[in-house]
Amino acid sequence: MFISMLATDPQYYFMWVLTVIVSITLHELAHGWAAIRVGDNTPIVTGHMTGNPVVHMGPISLAMVFLWGLGWGAMPVDWTRMRGRYSQAYVSLAGPAMNLFLAIVALTAWSLWMRFMPNSSGNAVQNGRTFLHLFGATNIGLAIFNLAPVPPLDGSSILADFHRPYREFRDNHADKAWLMFAAYFMIVSGLEGTKWGLWTNAYRIAHWYTSLWHA
Repeated sequence: MFISMLATDPQYYFMWVLTVIVSITLHELAHGWAAIRVGDNTPIVTGHMTGNPVVHMGPISLAMVFLWGLGWGAMPVDWTRMRGRYSQAYVSLAGPAMNLFLAIVALTAWSLWMRFMPNSSGNAVQNGRTFLHLFGATNIGLAIFNLAPVPPLDGSSILADFHRPYREFRDNHADKAWLMFAAYFMIVSGLEGTKWGLWTNAYRIAHWYTSLWHA
């Protein structure tokens, strides 16, 4: 169980927990900012435009992060209030785009640190570098994960906004969304440890990006 890491590697445990909570919170806020931009004030009315992770994730999701290292969040929006033909795709894409932005910021900071202060040492320095790299790679993984066209993930809403047959399929099978998500999650989990694993490729992308700073 993930929480067992608290005894074996507490520093990494809390880095991971902080990374997941901050990333999910900002992911959901990005959805809210995008929704407001296209005319939907539901995130404001419901009190979700806050940095409080409890509002976005809820106590059960937060507990799951501490126990299993995984969680989820939600941002209430009203698609009928939004302006623009592809407003649903715009709002849905905002979440993964935020994760990608966070990854770029964290990995750029890590790269600059390694390039201009390569000889700095100490526990605080090592922990800072580890956190930045972990934060960046994790957000790459979260962006990829959420872009899958599987309800209720963001990729489902993005594809549905551009492809009517898929939208009809998704809407007609809304009651089976949890089954589709469970199947997707099992596939992702089963690929871990292989070259097709989500986190394997997230770290591979992170390594590729940081290597560009040292080419």
